Amino acid sequence: METYPFSRSQDAFVDLSSQDAFNEGAPFATFDRLRREDPFAWTDMTDGGKGFWNVVRHADLLELNRQPDLLSSASGIRMEDQSPEEYEARKTFQETDPPQHRAFRALVSKAFSRSTVAGYEEAIRRIVTELLDEALEAGEFDAVDAIARRLPMQMLAQIMGVPADDAAWLVEKGDALISNSDPDYTDFVIDKVDTDEYRLLPFRSPAAVELFDYANDLLDRMDAGEQIGVLNLVREETSHGTRMPRDEFRNFFCLLVAAGNDTTRYSIAATLHSLANNPALLAQLQEPDFALWEEATDEMIRWASPTSHFRRTATRDFDFHGKQVKAGDKVIMWFLSGNRDETAIPDPYRLDLTRPRNPFLSFGQGGPHICLGMWLAKLEVKIVLQELARRVKAIGQTGDHRYLRSNFIHGIKYLPVRVERK
Repeated sequence: METYPFSRSQDAFVDLSSQDAFNEGAPFATFDRLRREDPFAWTDMTDGGKGFWNVVRHADLLELNRQPDLLSSASGIRMEDQSPEEYEARKTFQETDPPQHRAFRALVSKAFSRSTVAGYEEAIRRIVTELLDEALEAGEFDAVDAIARRLPMQMLAQIMGVPADDAAWLVEKGDALISNSDPDYTDFVIDKVDTDEYRLLPFRSPAAVELFDYANDLLDRMDAGEQIGVLNLVREETSHGTRMPRDEFRNFFCLLVAAGNDTTRYSIAATLHSLANNPALLAQLQEPDFALWEEATDEMIRWASPTSHFRRTATRDFDFHGKQVKAGDKVIMWFLSGNRDETAIPDPYRLDLTRPRNPFLSFGQGGPHICLGMWLAKLEVKIVLQELARRVKAIGQTGDHRYLRSNFIHGIKYLPVRVERK
C-alpha cells in the first residue's frame, strides 16, 4: 500500500552528529546516499568530541551487531564521549558485554518473555480501551499525549509494581532523561547548556536525582522483604554469584523508566500518524477477513524505527569496507537506516501491513542487546491497531505534527487528530 516516507528532510548531506538532524523527520535521503556511496563513512562531531564511523547497511548491521568482542557496549551506547569515571557512575547492564550482560539479563528476561507478556493482554486492552474512551469523547486531541504517551508507562507501572498514580510523574522524569536534547522536556538541554555538574548521572540529567530517590525507597522496601513487581528479580544473585549493587540498580531503574516508555510511545505515535494520513490503511485493518496482526505490527515498528542508533566502541584495530578502524573508535549502528535498506526490505518506503518475512531491526535484532521489552512493545502496538480498527470510523490529522529533537530517539512528539467513532 503506497504511503509517504515519514520524513520531510530531502537533504542528502545532513550532519548526523547534530541533535537537529531529525527535526524535520529522519534524514532518509542522507542514509540512502551513504548506503549507495559510502556505507562506512566517518563523521566529525560538531561539538568537538571524537568522531565516529557510520554503519548504515542492513547486512553490515547484522554482521557487526553479532560481534560484541569486536564492538563493545562497555564504553557507552550514545554518541557522546564518556570518561571512565562517567561510564562507571552511569552504567547499566545495557552498557556491558557478555558474559556479564548475559548474567544480569537472565534475571529479568523471564518477566519480559513472550509467554509472560501474553498474560498481560487483558490488562493492556483495558488500558487502551479506557484511553480511547476518553479520547473519542473529546473528538479532537493530541494523539501522542492522549494515547501514545500514556499507555506504555501505565502498563510498565503495573509490571514494575509501582502505583498507577505515579505513572504520569515517571513519564515526566523519563522524558527529561532520554529526551535531554529537546527543550520541550528539559531545561538542561545537553548541547545547549553546561551539564557538567550532572555528568555522573544518567543522561547527564538532574531528573535522575529524583528518580534515584524513588529507586532508593524501592530498594529499602525490597531489602525489608517486600515483593515489588519484577524489580526483585533484578537484585537476585546471578549465575556467576554476583548481585546488582544499589547504585547500578538506580541506573537500571532510570533506564527502565525512560527506555521502557519512549520507544513504545514513538512506535504508537508513528502508527497513529500513518493511519491519520492514509485512510486506506485503516480500511485494510477493518476488512472482515484481516488476520495479519503480527505482520501489521512488525511493519509499523519497522516504519517507526524509534531508536535511531546505538553506539559501540572498537576493542581492536580492524578493516571494514576498505577503512581502517582503530581500537577506541566509536562506531554508530544506524538501525533506522537498516530498516530502509532496499537490499533487505523490498520497496522499503512502502508501508505494507501484510509484508512477509519482515527482517526489521528496530529492536537491535541479531545481537546480545536485543530489546528486553520487545514482546511487550509488539503487544501494545498490536492492541492499539486492533482497538482502533474496532472502534474508529475515521481518523485524520488536523495540523502540523512535531518531531522530537534528538538523533538518538526518533519520533513524533505532537500529533493533532480528529477522530470519528463507529
